[in-house]
Amino acid sequence: MVLRKREDTEKMTISELKRYKLRMQILLYLYKEYPLSASSLCTKTHVSLPTARSVVEELIEEGAVRVAGIGDSKGGRRPILYSHAHDAFCIMAIEIGHYKAKALIFNSLNSELTSIIEFSTDIDDPNLEEKTQQVLQVLLKEAGISSDKVIATGVSMPGLIDTTHGINQTIKDPKLQNVKERLSARLNMPVIIENDARMQALGEFVFGKAQKTKNALVLNWNWGLGLAMILNGQIYHGSNGSAGEFSHIRVSPSGKLCECGKQGCLQTIASARALIEMAHDYLNRGAVSQLTSLFQEDPSQITVDAIIACAKKGDELSILLLNELSKKLGWGLSILIQLYNPELIVLNGPLAQAQQYILVPIQQTINQYCLENIQNNVRIEISEMGEHSGLKGVAVMVFQRIFRDKSLETNSL
Repeated sequence: MVLRKREDTEKMTISELKRYKLRMQILLYLYKEYPLSASSLCTKTHVSLPTARSVVEELIEEGAVRVAGIGDSKGGRRPILYSHAHDAFCIMAIEIGHYKAKALIFNSLNSELTSIIEFSTDIDDPNLEEKTQQVLQVLLKEAGISSDKVIATGVSMPGLIDTTHGINQTIKDPKLQNVKERLSARLNMPVIIENDARMQALGEFVFGKAQKTKNALVLNWNWGLGLAMILNGQIYHGSNGSAGEFSHIRVSPSGKLCECGKQGCLQTIASARALIEMAHDYLNRGAVSQLTSLFQEDPSQITVDAIIACAKKGDELSILLLNELSKKLGWGLSILIQLYNPELIVLNGPLAQAQQYILVPIQQTINQYCLENIQNNVRIEISEMGEHSGLKGVAVMVFQRIFRDKSLETNSL
């Protein structure tokens, strides 16, 4: 068995444990930087070339590693390159939103082995375990692999997440807050829980717009304002995993009541929910709009997508709504820019799809409120990863935690 449980590693001798840690190091490097030669691996792991080669040969025999090709010569023989075997390690990635979740299976080459499956749930769903197990069975069938190939499940969700214990403190029922424990027991595999905004940021950092940046902010502009911060090349969690609660910056002491129970949070004036409320307010006051005819029978069904679509067709009210909302977000972003001095802000989520209708007013507001030498250093860009950023971030997070030294025990993630 390539991956060992804690009780197995505790029985190892010192030399066996040292060897096992080296195997995990090699698997981690082959995940992060594949393909690599034995020479590169010995340099990275600080062991001799014969030792690196012998470990790689072991992993090939066990089906965990494969020969990926031949590298370029640097004066001698062309080196053999190695990577993970295609189906040696697979994980299920799940992203839970406010009303539905998405899931798929990745292998450790970052390939998607299935399509994305959506299912109805939310963070307070008492039936989350059963639904997740059903989705896993559907995905396994589509991928054509057995359940033992899936070595872990990663879950991203909104809320205050204690990643160490797998607890979502935002879930209303205390009995349901330990999501890790609930899902691990049902799925019979390690489960890792993380905040959704941080996983979207990790996806952007590894695969998207935030590649090669050291300091960036990634905002999921949706029903809330999910913020994650990349500071000095690391996803920032804060002292207890609660960093990035941008939604609940207080902007008006006498403002609207927020779902968090406090008044005047930024979320109440700059989120998707605020956009819909503004649309209803304008229409109730007799504003003329394409939205009136589209939702004549039931105005409560107005959606963000509909407002964006109408704006792109030239609807003046829809353009006005997006403009007003974007200025309010821009005011909040100007505070973050002056606090963190990022080089990049990536916008993701449904509202980011409005593109030019939001970028111009956001930039204008930042120009108005930020110091010139700070604002000139930051770019505002729209994510190109769409719904994949969070799921890919989950996959990266799970694989790195499994293979890194501090998480050798796969049942203790």
